Amino acid sequence: MTTETPRTPAGTTAGTTEPAGTAPGTPVGTTAPSRWTHLLLTRVRAADAARPWLWDGVLTAAWTVAALVDAGGGWRNVARDPSLPAGLVLVLSLALSLPLYARRRHPTAVLAVMAAAALVSEASGAFLQAAYLQALPLFHIALSRPPRRLPWAFVLLLVPPLAGGLRFDGPEWHIHLTSALWAYVFVALAGIALRSRRDHTASLVDRARRLEVERDQEVRLAAAAERARIAREMHDIIGHNLSVITGLADGGRYAAAKSPERAAQALDAIGTTSRQALGELRRLLGVLSAPDDSPDAVRTPQPTLADLERLLDGVRKAGLPVVSELPDPLPPLPPGAQLTVYRVVQESLTNTLKHAGPGATATVRLTAAPDAVLVAVTDTGTPSGPRGQGRGLTGMRERAALYDGTLDCGPLPAGTGWRVRLRIPTAVPTAPEEHRS
Repeated sequence: MTTETPRTPAGTTAGTTEPAGTAPGTPVGTTAPSRWTHLLLTRVRAADAARPWLWDGVLTAAWTVAALVDAGGGWRNVARDPSLPAGLVLVLSLALSLPLYARRRHPTAVLAVMAAAALVSEASGAFLQAAYLQALPLFHIALSRPPRRLPWAFVLLLVPPLAGGLRFDGPEWHIHLTSALWAYVFVALAGIALRSRRDHTASLVDRARRLEVERDQEVRLAAAAERARIAREMHDIIGHNLSVITGLADGGRYAAAKSPERAAQALDAIGTTSRQALGELRRLLGVLSAPDDSPDAVRTPQPTLADLERLLDGVRKAGLPVVSELPDPLPPLPPGAQLTVYRVVQESLTNTLKHAGPGATATVRLTAAPDAVLVAVTDTGTPSGPRGQGRGLTGMRERAALYDGTLDCGPLPAGTGWRVRLRIPTAVPTAPEEHRS
């Protein structure tokens, strides 16, 4: 005779298949009674949260029935005075059970009413077992009320057994008091433990929510910083090179009629500048489109201090006389700081080409101080115009701030031109975002 192995659905193991209706979060592989118990508790909590009055009414009715059954005659088994009127016992039983309906909303008031009834019960000698129902409002005080209310709750709870013990137990009064005290202590500790677990869970949920918000904020800030960096690079590349091309085109147009050779030189310079601008744009866009871990994302070196002379030659070809005072050797700076100096000089000369007017000249002076590199770009053009209103000056200040540098700009005294001054410390922090482009 052979035994047939129970067949289970594909992908499951016999004994671990979850029954239909299993509550979310039930551990896989638990026994059926555990699963059904977890499911039942989950549904009870959901029903209680949806209709708390129903659960309070059922519990109050159950304990009231139990108290009335005890009041029917069972109370005499433990009473010190079995001859008490049945009406008094009935009233005390109802006073110790009916207030439970409001135990969650007003636990302190419920405990005060029940403690008064318990005091009458103990002092009269009834010693009703329903007095232990005071543990329910005590539990809710420990669970939901400030901890400072617990000592007052214990005062209310211990006065009735103390009064009953002193009156009827004589020298053994402390036995009656101690048993009640331990019962209430365990109930209070259970409420405190559940409250601590609930608060810990709430703090974890709140922390997870805050971490999610902070993560989203960091993503938005990183995106904004990246957009600003790209905008600075695009402005520096396109703005400068287009200004140079415009100057060369204007000069070539005037030279075409009188000196075709000069016009051809201007066209050659336009071609060179355009190719340079396209190369820088391709490099920038290639870095942006390649993943960080891709071999294609190798960073092509950005302009450094050694490229300043080539930059000045291009500006001179565009028609702006530039006098340069560069030290030899050039001061040592990190690559990002060298790019900042290059972009500041580039933007300053671009503004001169745009706004200085005809006949202007420019001077670029770079000096090395003991702890910093100083850059000054001045021109003899008209200081008026929108120089301080565009994005270029803002971008220069942002670049300088990345390396703890300072930048100030403004018209020279007596309206004789415009000046841009940059100070970059020699020991500057690394700015990884500048090395990415």
